[in-house]
Amino acid sequence: MKPFKQHSPKLMNNPFATHIDFFQFKGLIEDNPRACPCNIDMIFERKARFLVGEWKRAGENISLGQEIMLKSLSTNPAFKVLIIHGNTDDETEVSKFELVKNGNYITLGHSFEQLKYYVTLWYRWANGEK
Repeated sequence: MKPFKQHSPKLMNNPFATHIDFFQFKGLIEDNPRACPCNIDMIFERKARFLVGEWKRAGENISLGQEIMLKSLSTNPAFKVLIIHGNTDDETEVSKFELVKNGNYITLGHSFEQLKYYVTLWYRWANGEK
């Protein structure tokens, strides 16, 4: 068995990963030349159920395309979608996290501890536990 590899909490799996620029996709779809991929910051999967999290720093807004995507995902009953206000620069900081539901944002908590608790609740739901 392969030994568990520990990572520094400050580094991604690939510390040399760069920001992905999807600009080259613009204009690819003739009927919708502004169509462009967007990324997701966090996703958990358990038994074909998904928890999606989009992290935003203070003062950073969600782009229109990303908002459309996240709201669309949230209409699928297999998906729970969160907007997480905070960062993971030095220590993980969460000032607020919201559930996207029916086109609305519902505040669920204001700390990383509360976010971690929500993730455990989501996991139990996804795992089919009561």
